[in-house]
Amino acid sequence: MGRIIAVSNQKGGVGKTTTTVNLGASLAAAEQRVLIVDFDPQGNASSGLGIDKSLQDNTVYELILGQTTIQRVALATELPTLRVIPADPRLAGAEVELVDLGEREYRLAKALAPAVEDYDYILMDTPPSLGLLTVNALVAAQSVLVPIQCEYYALEGLSQLLNTIHLVQQRLNPDLRLEGVLLTMFDQRLRLSRQVAEEAKEYFGDKVYKTVIPRNVTLGESPSFGRPVILHDAQSRGAVAYLELASEVLSHDQARIG
Repeated sequence: MGRIIAVSNQKGGVGKTTTTVNLGASLAAAEQRVLIVDFDPQGNASSGLGIDKSLQDNTVYELILGQTTIQRVALATELPTLRVIPADPRLAGAEVELVDLGEREYRLAKALAPAVEDYDYILMDTPPSLGLLTVNALVAAQSVLVPIQCEYYALEGLSQLLNTIHLVQQRLNPDLRLEGVLLTMFDQRLRLSRQVAEEAKEYFGDKVYKTVIPRNVTLGESPSFGRPVILHDAQSRGAVAYLELASEVLSHDQARIG
C-alpha cells in the first residue's frame, strides 16, 4: 500500500513545490512508483515536470469534482515510474464549489483511494494557505512533510499549521502524523541558517531530517526547463541533496516496517 504524504506550509517561498517535485523524482530514480498530485492552483509542480497546463482537459479539479478518474488524469513524465496529476488555476474556484458538496473534506481522499495500491509514494503539493484544499490534502494524507526555509521568521506561523494538523487529527483523520521537517535554502556560511537549524531541532527534535537542502542556482533554474533537478544537472548540490533526502525517507520507512 502506497504512502501518502502532503508537503505543506502555509508560508510561500519555502521550497514546497521544489521539494514535492524533486523528492518525487529522486524516489522514482530509486525505482519507487511515485505519483505527484499538484494540488496548488498555481500548478507549478505540473510545469516543473514538463506538463503544459493549458493543454490539459482533465486535471485535479475534475478529479475532486468526480468528473474524471485517476487513470485518465495521471500523466507520464520523463521518469518511467513517476506520474503527475496536473493542476491549473480553475482549482482555486474549487474552494468555493466544495463548500456546498457533501463530505467536502474527503473529496481528494476518495479520489485517490483507487490508486493507493498502484504507487509506493503519493506526494501532494499543497497551496500556501490553510483553506479547504489544504484540509482535503491533510485528510487524504498519512503524514505531513513541512519544509522550512533557513531565513528570518522561518518558524513564524508554524504553530497555526500544527494546530490545523491537530484539528484534522481530532475530527477528520486520526492517523495523520508529522512525517518530518525539512530545512531548505540552507547556507552553512550564514549564522542565521545555523541558528534556524538549531531552533528547528530544539522544537521538533528527531523529526528534523538530517539532510538539508542548500541554496543552489540549479534548483532555481530547473523548473524553467520543465525538469526535476536530477535530470537537469545530476551533479549539482541540489540534486545530490534531494537524492540524499529520498534515501533518508526510504530508510525511515524500512525502519518503520522492520
